[in-house]
Amino acid sequence: MTDTVAILTGASRGLGQALAYGLAREGTQLITLARTARPELAAHARARGCILQEHTVDLSDPAAIESAAGQVLSALPRDARRYLLINNAGTLGPVGPGPHPAQDIAAALQVNVTAAMVLTGHFIRATDGMAATRRILNISSGAGRGAVAGWGVYCASKAALDMYTQCVKLEQGSDGARIVSLAPGVIDTAMQAEIRATDPAAFPSLSRFTGLHANGQLSAPEAVAARILAYLDRDDFGQTEIDDIRQY
Repeated sequence: MTDTVAILTGASRGLGQALAYGLAREGTQLITLARTARPELAAHARARGCILQEHTVDLSDPAAIESAAGQVLSALPRDARRYLLINNAGTLGPVGPGPHPAQDIAAALQVNVTAAMVLTGHFIRATDGMAATRRILNISSGAGRGAVAGWGVYCASKAALDMYTQCVKLEQGSDGARIVSLAPGVIDTAMQAEIRATDPAAFPSLSRFTGLHANGQLSAPEAVAARILAYLDRDDFGQTEIDDIRQY
């Protein structure tokens, strides 16, 4: 019998890859959605007795999101003790005060907001009525809770994710799926490298991020992933729906 079914987006690098490795354990069926599959993750999962299903999907494509959500959620096993959805996939999107091409803004919103909303809706419907623990974790950002010059698209997308989380919590009530939008802090990932390569004229806060890197103040993805997975196990998960892992 499967103990845990975990669905994870953005599993091919950074925090998502670290979460995938942490989730890959005996008794877990791990379903990943990412731009690329990782043979090393498959080997890791096999060695630990984890059932892994990797789906290659471009979450900036609305049709691909809808197709993947339907395919994954319609095929869930019905006898697990716990069902998890971790909407981790994210993109920085266009940086600067704009104007930005509409297609670039739309692509960022598709990855950061639309994919999470579609998957969450399918997840809730697919698991409705199950006698199992159901938890949804949206990986947000402090940028969704405080404006950053040059990050209008990114900040807006994360703020939207936070508000959506609050709406779902109201809709689910005390007996439904639990949901949290969690800021993970500043992590040493490819996105941070992308930030440090930004034109200073477009991003006035650049020096803050280059300083964090230079001073060794970026958290390791593996350490943050371990804290997030422990957070998912907490009895009080969902009581605070807008949260920050740095508080734990």
